[in-house]
Amino acid sequence: MSEFLLDVSDLRVFDAASGKAIVDGVSLRVASGGVLTLLGESGSGKSLLAQAIMGTLAGGLRAEGALTIDGQHFDAADQHARQRLWGRAVALLPQEPWLALDPTMRVLNQVAETHELVAGKSAGQARQAALRDLQQLGLQDAAHLYPHQISGGMAQRVAFLATHAAGARLLIVDEPTKGLDSGKRGEMLSMLRAAQADGMAVLCITHDVWLARALGGEVAVMFEGAVIEQGRAGQLLAQPAHAYVRALLAADPAAWPLRPALRTPGEVVARVDNVGKSFGKHCLFSGISLELRRGEMVAITGESGAGKTTFGNLLLGLLRPDAGTVTRAAGLPRTAFQKLYQDPAAAFAPTLTLRTALADVLALHGLQWAALAPLLARLRLGEHLLDRLPSQVSGGELQRFALARVLLLKPALIFADEPTSRLDPITQQETLNLLLEVAGDSGCAVLLVTHDCEIARAVAQRRIELQSR
Repeated sequence: MSEFLLDVSDLRVFDAASGKAIVDGVSLRVASGGVLTLLGESGSGKSLLAQAIMGTLAGGLRAEGALTIDGQHFDAADQHARQRLWGRAVALLPQEPWLALDPTMRVLNQVAETHELVAGKSAGQARQAALRDLQQLGLQDAAHLYPHQISGGMAQRVAFLATHAAGARLLIVDEPTKGLDSGKRGEMLSMLRAAQADGMAVLCITHDVWLARALGGEVAVMFEGAVIEQGRAGQLLAQPAHAYVRALLAADPAAWPLRPALRTPGEVVARVDNVGKSFGKHCLFSGISLELRRGEMVAITGESGAGKTTFGNLLLGLLRPDAGTVTRAAGLPRTAFQKLYQDPAAAFAPTLTLRTALADVLALHGLQWAALAPLLARLRLGEHLLDRLPSQVSGGELQRFALARVLLLKPALIFADEPTSRLDPITQQETLNLLLEVAGDSGCAVLLVTHDCEIARAVAQRRIELQSR
């Protein structure tokens, strides 16, 4: 039997309608206890490659090539044949954690279900195993909550536990550290290393260069559907041969120049005075005051679950504070206060194409399609993506569509909740620069939630740090 748990040979993914190859001739192997990290920009084909391996490609896409998973050989075109491996031999942690969780089930039950139904434990054993898993990642307090009641970072860790519970020998993880603060990224790294130590093969899809370095092993860089460079992580990331790989590494937020301070602050768009918010007996924060002025960007940082999203929702009027006051500038319409969601999948109707979703916004607000086309071009979103469902584009592409939709309404304030956590470094820098440029041109204020202190340092004039209580 081959030493490789995953062996992919000349894998291609085609658009069935046009016959165009979206993933073109990829070959890779991952050994037992080994790791291969796929780096590349959003839309480069990384997630499509994972779906082709799993056999979960969306309708309208087809695969060609050969696969060997845990000693079993498959024709990539026969997606149905690989279903018997799901959870037992191969497990996938998808890019959007909330899409991996059942919204009607509590966190504890989500993890216990895999232990019981896939791993074959009794109900009592499964529950105890799930509690132990949650405690290891500091999630015991979330055990009886529903997915919509936890943060994006917490949802990512719960989804990881549910995926890992059955002990599949091959683990495919798609952007496992997106939206996580530095401490939680370290925890996820520890979990992946523990999986390797247990003999699991790990195929990690990420735009997080830090994670690629920390995991070591092999790295392959994808661009426009093909692997353009592959090698040992230490050597490739230190001395990349390809110009695109050099540009990808140079776009790390630590290398970004500082944004200059505002010379003339604009008028106040929103003000919070001594606000506090609790959920049940748990106090998220208290005594926070802030003014947001036109043209400026203020960053909110802090650990996952510290209340960053809740604070922004208070500012938008989506929640009410338990203490203090929130005042928004008079004379502005409700549409002047907009939100970019942490998980773009939650912001789009899953059964409508992106073209329909955007056309509905244009019609509702009396705008013409000509207003949208320049934004799509600046965000590098091709028109061929418009006829796809939200689930048929990458998380990064979907987040850029969400940004385009928000900018259409020329808001006075944008609450940007981790708007680039799904993007590779190059696209992240381009997208934030566009957000800053458009906000500056229109005099819009931006309240930016980020787990990345380097981004906060580079782009924000002021910063608020929330501490977990």
